[in-house]
Amino acid sequence: MPSAEFVEAVLDVVERIPAGRVMTYGDVGIAIGSEAPRAVGRVMALYGHAVPWWRVVPASGLPPQGHARLAHPHYVEEGTPLRHVESPERYRIALSTARLPYTHEIYAKIAL
Repeated sequence: MPSAEFVEAVLDVVERIPAGRVMTYGDVGIAIGSEAPRAVGRVMALYGHAVPWWRVVPASGLPPQGHARLAHPHYVEEGTPLRHVESPERYRIALSTARLPYTHEIYAKIAL
């Protein structure tokens, strides 16, 4: 089980992701100084309902596993760049444009 400090750090970063942008699980880990994307995923699975969970995606560009249909309206409303949209269940995030750049203030506390 992740520590309370780790959970708080992950959720703080996720709350600060701007609408229409995404970070990968690994990006969130980097932003908090960790190389543990699976631990970030665990935090999101257990506590992510309280934050904009749809803004954290796998590096594949797919929506969060098992939540494509739930996430799709959020992406459309926020103008998140999508590609290969076949249906609300089958699409990818256009990571090349939607991913938050490493120059964003979220990464300011770490040396890249």
